[in-house]
Amino acid sequence: MVTTSEVTRVEKPWGYELHWAITDRYVGKIIHVNAGHALSLQYHDRKEETILLWSGRLLFEIEQDGTLVKREMLPGERQHIVPKTVHRMTAIEDCDIFEVSTPELDDVVRLEDRYGREDRMLSRGQGSGDRDQG
Repeated sequence: MVTTSEVTRVEKPWGYELHWAITDRYVGKIIHVNAGHALSLQYHDRKEETILLWSGRLLFEIEQDGTLVKREMLPGERQHIVPKTVHRMTAIEDCDIFEVSTPELDDVVRLEDRYGREDRMLSRGQGSGDRDQG
């Protein structure tokens, strides 16, 4: 069941999100990240997501075997992110990203944030943190 029939725009310090599908089983978003800006270094306790870079160039960071690995993504490339995986997206150019995920929109734990939102960050292992994704 779709819980909203309208596209909802959510402003963020790094750009904005367009929530175009919200159901009890999945969520669809378009994430716009302005050049030079970044989402938090974060992980999710329950949320699973897949991103598809639609336009722009993106620096994607993901934890692999305990190390944060960086790679540049180009349009058409995608990444699957399972729960508990530390990750961050930084726009090299203005980026539009399609994200499809499980519906836990409030499931984000910030480890680093460049926009002064540290009052809601947690150290890894302390459980669920900030409830404002990104």
